[in-house]
Amino acid sequence: MALHHQFLLSLAIIFLFTSSSNAQGPTSPGYKPSTKVGSLGFNQGFKNLWGPEHQSLVQGTLSIRLDKAHGGSGFKSLKSYASGYIGASMKLHPGYTAGVVTCLYLSNTEQHPTDHDEIDIEFLGTTPGKPYTFSTNVYMKGTGDGKNTLGREVGFNLWFDPTKDFHHYAILWNPSEIIFFVDDVPIRHYPKKSATTFPERAMYVYGSIWDGSSWATEKGKYKADYKYEPFIGQYKDFKVSGCAEKALAACKPIPGSPTGSTGLSKQQIAAMAWVHKSHKAYDYCQNLSRDRAKTPEC
Repeated sequence: MALHHQFLLSLAIIFLFTSSSNAQGPTSPGYKPSTKVGSLGFNQGFKNLWGPEHQSLVQGTLSIRLDKAHGGSGFKSLKSYASGYIGASMKLHPGYTAGVVTCLYLSNTEQHPTDHDEIDIEFLGTTPGKPYTFSTNVYMKGTGDGKNTLGREVGFNLWFDPTKDFHHYAILWNPSEIIFFVDDVPIRHYPKKSATTFPERAMYVYGSIWDGSSWATEKGKYKADYKYEPFIGQYKDFKVSGCAEKALAACKPIPGSPTGSTGLSKQQIAAMAWVHKSHKAYDYCQNLSRDRAKTPEC
């Protein structure tokens, strides 16, 4: 009996150690790109795009909200960029948020409405007890693999609750790569393999909150429920630095790694590997129904 109790105690200690280790998140990536870019006040770099009655700025924190009567709200950068670092600290709405999409992204859909490019950070709403999905996506000329509804999506369930506090989310877009960061941890690295698999035209920076009930939560299984309105997304500590040229090829790379202007260090790669092993929810490259001929980067 004593040996049995000792065995159970050993299992408990292992479980507690493992749980606490996982809860701590990835090891330090050793480099913080966000510290290389100065903060920007919302009015210095952005303007309301739609839903002004659902947008408020208080002591540097922008709140945008969604309700049934007036819809959501969105904002847009004053300038377009052909490469650069864009980021913001964000805090999400807690509780039932199924169908609600809160995002920060690059797009040129207004300039190229039928064949736009896009680089997305999207939080897909959820039901109580389930984590938000943090979705990253890349579009080129309106398509993912030849169908307008598909992109190059990779999604994650983060190692913290994004409704409890502000965390910094960012996109680094260089002539040869795109890197997505969460609190300076690189979670996705998308290198350029060819001109057909990489966005190369200038884009504006956008943020918005809106109703994506048809697809956002478990492929549309759960819809927005407006008895829980208003749904609020908060943004602060905006960071935008980049090349204002019209074409990516004319821009110089922005450092995302201490080892040079492009690529990731070994420490950053190790941190990203931990995220993929512990928190990746889905990956378009692992979708066997996709036409691999049209996603050669996989």
